[in-house]
Amino acid sequence: MVGPTTPAIPTTLARRSSARQREELFAGLLFLAPTLLAVAVFVAFPLVFSFYLSFYSWDMFSPTREFVGLNNYLSVLASGEFWLSMNNTLYYAVGVVGLELTAALALALLLNRPLRGLSLYRTAFFAPVVTSTVAVSIVWLWLFDPQTGLFNYILSLLGLPESGWLTDPTMAMPAIILMSTWHQAGYYMVIYLAGLQAIPREFYDAAKVDGAGRWTLFRHITWPLLTPTTLFVLIIGMIGALQAFDAFYVMTQGGPLKATQTMVFYLYQVGFKFYEIGAASAMAYLLFVVIFTLTIIQWKVVGRLVDF
Repeated sequence: MVGPTTPAIPTTLARRSSARQREELFAGLLFLAPTLLAVAVFVAFPLVFSFYLSFYSWDMFSPTREFVGLNNYLSVLASGEFWLSMNNTLYYAVGVVGLELTAALALALLLNRPLRGLSLYRTAFFAPVVTSTVAVSIVWLWLFDPQTGLFNYILSLLGLPESGWLTDPTMAMPAIILMSTWHQAGYYMVIYLAGLQAIPREFYDAAKVDGAGRWTLFRHITWPLLTPTTLFVLIIGMIGALQAFDAFYVMTQGGPLKATQTMVFYLYQVGFKFYEIGAASAMAYLLFVVIFTLTIIQWKVVGRLVDF
């Protein structure tokens, strides 16, 4: 008696498919290995190690570390310089993000029109973004120079009082905000341009038929449909501004009279000038908490106004 036979073809196919999936997985991991290794060495390990160091007192040279628990966090929070740096950082962030968004939106609206040489204009406004912050800061140091700078020369031609700019405690932060706006507005301009070009032209055509003018088109069509873009730009702009360092290091070194001493610059001084690595690590995580909290607040508060 011959019993029923089951074909072995499905089982064979399943084994081949499983083997192929393993090979593809291995090949994918092999290609990702250099990037994963770089992330592990230069991102993941420093994050974990700095969190570990925030509970220790260490000068970076001593072979031993003293466990101090939360003392680093408590001493930083009790420091007047920490809160001064926090106020300066928030002042800079609010000022630069507000100006950058305004300038970027204005440029995007202008360069979204059919102009002759449009590509040239877009390239010119975006060019500062790809320029090194250090190089830009050095150029603007000359522009702000009280004796030979271009800005004071223009003020003298107009008969206006000259300014000390970076040597004046009341003008140093606005001067850096102005420089940063010039440097970064082109980046956000490109994002706004993408948002503008994603708006269907039919909306504008229908509104024009009903007699809508430019302001009405902007108020009731352009701006509401740009709110998701604005939320994105606001969040990434604030995150970047709260971590600003290069321009302050090159242009003012936190002066004059600590008027431009920001959180990251103060963190740098504590860690690499006074060699208090534990306190600097604690400050880094406190800054992370500030950035994370402000991001959530923006998402919850401003997000309510976004028309998705």
